[in-house]
Amino acid sequence: MHLKTSDLSLMDLGFGGYTCNWGTHFCGLYETEAERDAIMFGFLAQGLRERELLVCCPDEHHHDHAIDSTQALCPGVDHPDSDSFRLFHSRDLYHPQGFFSPHDMLKAHDDIWDENLRLGARNVRGTAEMGWALEKIPGVENLMAYESLLNTFIWGKTWISICLYDVNRFPGSTIMKVLQVHPFVITGGGIFENPYFMHPEKWLAKYAPEFLKAI
Repeated sequence: MHLKTSDLSLMDLGFGGYTCNWGTHFCGLYETEAERDAIMFGFLAQGLRERELLVCCPDEHHHDHAIDSTQALCPGVDHPDSDSFRLFHSRDLYHPQGFFSPHDMLKAHDDIWDENLRLGARNVRGTAEMGWALEKIPGVENLMAYESLLNTFIWGKTWISICLYDVNRFPGSTIMKVLQVHPFVITGGGIFENPYFMHPEKWLAKYAPEFLKAI
């Protein structure tokens, strides 16, 4: 099944038989580890088959097994090297200085993209579990501003990001905010256009005007 998500070329998401278009930002809302694994590792395994650049930030409990879990779904494919599979701890990606900053996160994404262009311009798949955001990290209150801004970074690029939220851990009020900043959602085994999504300019103007200049 295909969901048109942009005017860019078609890509295989790697789970559920779904395809979409590059240049897309999904939230994945899951209830069980099996559901999370099907999304995260199916998505990455398809990218491994297609020799794309993979960027992954799993939950700390699953960090050391992420590459093996991905490769188990495509055993005939060579083991990826660190240039092809960028595996991050959440503290190193989201708050390396001890605080969370949307500006720093966008700079990190720009650096990954610019390096990728220099090395051959592969398609990029990024996915992260967002449980780290439940910790009392300075600046984490700006997470949704970053999620909103991430759309403007991804649009027009051969890049797909899936941000995974465990609905059993995050309060409903946070999940509603998550829905406001992701144009497409993965939930209940399906992928959908999200009717709650607000364009970044509108969302930031209403909820985080101090970040409008970052667009």
